[in-house]
Amino acid sequence: MTASEDEKKDAETMADVDQECDDDNDDNDPADNGAEEGEGAAAGKKKKKKKKKKKKSPSAAAASTAASGSGPGANGTPSKIAECRLLGEGSFTDYYVAHGQTEPPSIPVVDLFRSSDDTSAQLPPFPTGEIQEHPLDSNSHRLTSAELRHDERLASSLYDQLRHASEVHRQVRHHAQSFVRPGIKLVDMCTRLENLNRQLVQEDGLRRGIGFPTGCSLNHVAAHYTPNNGDDTVLQYDDVMKVDFGTQIDGRIIDSAWTVAFNPRYDPLLEAVKEATDAGIRAAGIDVRLCDVGEAIQEVMESYEVELDGKTFPVKCIRNLNGHSIGPYQIHAGKSVPIVKSSDETKMEENEIFAIETFGTTGRGYIVEDLECSHYMKNFHAPHVPLRLSGAKKLLAHVNKT
Repeated sequence: MTASEDEKKDAETMADVDQECDDDNDDNDPADNGAEEGEGAAAGKKKKKKKKKKKKSPSAAAASTAASGSGPGANGTPSKIAECRLLGEGSFTDYYVAHGQTEPPSIPVVDLFRSSDDTSAQLPPFPTGEIQEHPLDSNSHRLTSAELRHDERLASSLYDQLRHASEVHRQVRHHAQSFVRPGIKLVDMCTRLENLNRQLVQEDGLRRGIGFPTGCSLNHVAAHYTPNNGDDTVLQYDDVMKVDFGTQIDGRIIDSAWTVAFNPRYDPLLEAVKEATDAGIRAAGIDVRLCDVGEAIQEVMESYEVELDGKTFPVKCIRNLNGHSIGPYQIHAGKSVPIVKSSDETKMEENEIFAIETFGTTGRGYIVEDLECSHYMKNFHAPHVPLRLSGAKKLLAHVNKT
């Protein structure tokens, strides 16, 4: 399985942090001079006490390290390469140091970028990402219509939320690629990834946080596996793992995944899924039929084959797994994007958000529900039902909160 990848700190506050750093390293600090004078004074005179310096908080220290140009990665030159296969030429796990982030990441992303309509902050806007052309000729007027382009500008706050969450996801994903290697416990991997996700997004209840539990499905398990308590599964060199996690800001969810493999014999499988995902993204757009997206994905996916132990296997789409539309606080908003040719002529509509997800396999191309449950989701349209048991009330309150 794979999918397409894809609050601001006040300038005065950053200046204060820089000043603290400068003060602490100032060679002419009166406290330091006083101590030296006291040590060199004649006998019988009291020694002057050296003034104790105020200890900065970890976040302030990280910010001052990045701002002052000292410390790991602060020079803004990415250099670390992941052990995972086929992450892209020139893909560095510490790419974010070029944006002023620390290594490992510790500064909330909102302190590194600004919203598109805020020109007062001395920060770059959130990265735009990849923009595709409209796939249908009937949409060409969207590029020239002044009214439609004005409507597009009015949606800038929505795009900022999505781009903010996307950059958090991107930084977490790249850093995770630096420590995901054979020998790591999956439960430790998920815990470390989710903790960093919470830190960089500045988790705040339902306003900001992780989008859903981190999936790390191995080999024949296609999706939605997360290690429960007591699960000591360890990642092996010959495993193929699908890492799927999400980030949300004000209910706008970024759902993205990538495939981890270390053995080069699986390269054709990874290439098939990546190219099929790109084909699905290119085919998607306003007024596009969902069946046409699925057909484009299947055509690319099933043009690949994989040789394993002297036997050749065709790569197949898993026909009963799909991409999906995403709504505010709703990971599955009602529409499914097939990854095979189908008769579903439902169209993508303006202002809808979709996750284009593709699932390739050397097996039969069909999955069944199995293993223990590690994910749950509240029914988005469930009516209010009065509960009498205190345990049930507590459980529902926890679900609503998280």
